[in-house]
Amino acid sequence: MSDQRLTPPGAPMPASGSGQHASPEDLVLLAMQLLGADEAGIIEKHLANCPTCRQELGRIHGDLALVALTAETETPTAGARDRLLANVAREKKIVAAPVSRAPARPASIAPAPAPRPLAEFGRGRGSTLAPEPNLVAAPRRPVREWAGWAVAAALAVAAAFLYNGHHSMTEELAAQKSEMQRLNNQAAQSHQLMDALTDPQAKRVMLAPKAPPRGPVGGVTYNPKKGALVFLASNLDPVQTYKTYELWVMPADGSAPIPAGTFHPDEHGSASVIMPNLPKGVDAKAFGVTIEDAGGADSPTMPIIMSGS
Repeated sequence: MSDQRLTPPGAPMPASGSGQHASPEDLVLLAMQLLGADEAGIIEKHLANCPTCRQELGRIHGDLALVALTAETETPTAGARDRLLANVAREKKIVAAPVSRAPARPASIAPAPAPRPLAEFGRGRGSTLAPEPNLVAAPRRPVREWAGWAVAAALAVAAAFLYNGHHSMTEELAAQKSEMQRLNNQAAQSHQLMDALTDPQAKRVMLAPKAPPRGPVGGVTYNPKKGALVFLASNLDPVQTYKTYELWVMPADGSAPIPAGTFHPDEHGSASVIMPNLPKGVDAKAFGVTIEDAGGADSPTMPIIMSGS
């Protein structure tokens, strides 16, 4: 209690409205119910009009409650209270010298901290006379400050999850679309092949070498109306990588031979040409196979190794 004079021990009790405060020793004795009825009545009247002393008495009660909670419970012997009161009555009280008020300090100089009351001695972290600094808890950040960030982070995670899901779904749909396109093309080609082979106007020609009799053989199914052609061969000899076999259509009107596709035989000597890009409506009188440079030629290079009409 800074800037307030305490009643020295042994001095008369303060009267109500006197401007003085009860001494900490008297407040401790009052809290412990060790004062006589007259002294207790005077202090209680003073407490009715002194909020500072009431606050100090409340602190003393709190300290006594803590001591009572931490102390081991022991049953006092008979007459212990009487002996305690007798010892307190015989104890001489030390009268403190009157405290003179320090001269007023300039406004720029902060007053020194007042000594701690007796009730505060032994509490806290130290036992010095100077009061301990008030520990101010760090202000907590309002919930609204971090709640907004938490919502934003949750939305970002949800957006990333949705984006990844959408990206994966898009890739899967693209793969399915490509597969469907391939199957449609394969089905269309199979339909054209069956249509060309089963058409009554299709011509079937067997190609065989002029000599020897056990050389490569091949067969052509040709539909001039639709420009569809299927060629199958076997027993073909392998050719160098820079060479290729090429099939030719010999028109019936005597015009230049039409290239009908290049091919390489497999390890068994088999090869095929299916549905090359041929002009429609060209009647053929014969078919032939030559060996050309890689990529094919615009006109056949002699000799013709296989032919049929």
